Amino acid sequence: MHAQQVTARLGRIGVWERYGTYAADPDPAAAAAELAELGFTAAWFGGAPADGLFGLAEQLLAGSDRLGVASGILNVRVFPAAETAARVAALERAHPGRFVLGLGVSHVEFAERLGVEYTPPPATMTTYLDALDAAGDSGVPRVLAALGPRMVRLARDRAHGAHPYFTTPAHTREARAALGEGVLLAPHQKVVLSGDPDVARAVIRKEAALYLGLDNYVRNLRRLGFTDADLADGGSDRLIDTLVVWGDEEAIAARVREHFDAGADHVSIQVLPTEPGHTGLPHAEWARLGPALRDL
Repeated sequence: MHAQQVTARLGRIGVWERYGTYAADPDPAAAAAELAELGFTAAWFGGAPADGLFGLAEQLLAGSDRLGVASGILNVRVFPAAETAARVAALERAHPGRFVLGLGVSHVEFAERLGVEYTPPPATMTTYLDALDAAGDSGVPRVLAALGPRMVRLARDRAHGAHPYFTTPAHTREARAALGEGVLLAPHQKVVLSGDPDVARAVIRKEAALYLGLDNYVRNLRRLGFTDADLADGGSDRLIDTLVVWGDEEAIAARVREHFDAGADHVSIQVLPTEPGHTGLPHAEWARLGPALRDL
């Protein structure tokens, strides 16, 4: 399946949000309809538990007949491959041509909390892909959460594309070079709609704290040239401003354009609200960003 065929499901500009935020919303289907109306072309969601991922996917797919939906990502360590294959095939029958299966191996730190053995990521993913292949072709494209060179190569050789999370346009450029042409590249980009550097950086540092404590993200940032000083004390301004774009709609559109210029086929944005205690979907920010991004 060529990148253009996968992009036909996802379009150009998606929105990424945590499973829990969608699940807590009174009407995820209405949120999907809202995103489509604003000009977004796909809804990604991450952090889904084994008993909730496909139910939420069904709700989002039912909310709009044109919005693509993607798992970002399904954790292969906790979702049995045979069950995944069956559920994905059912989604494709009900909503043909609109779902994309994002797969990842999670993190050693999370596996330890779950009591799950953390086997080497490329081998773990290869075994899972073998099991999906053995279950038959559902017609649903697969993309891999890929940061390091080995997982990017696996996305090129065994999947339909890569979905790098919490990274930079520089990584997008490197990933495109490794993937070659014809393989989907769909990076994720966190954004803050605020022109106040103190407010924006405070929001970003709170968000970044989790990722700066996870080994695979730290190793990726070192590969991109960030130093111990950049990674210390919540992250340097250089690190924070490179990882998460803040400012007005034009600033955010410019960063998304950087990903496209670096070789991305699709970019998903994740809005980080600035309002203290905000826990719901960022409807107001979506409404501002939709018109600014729809023509990129």
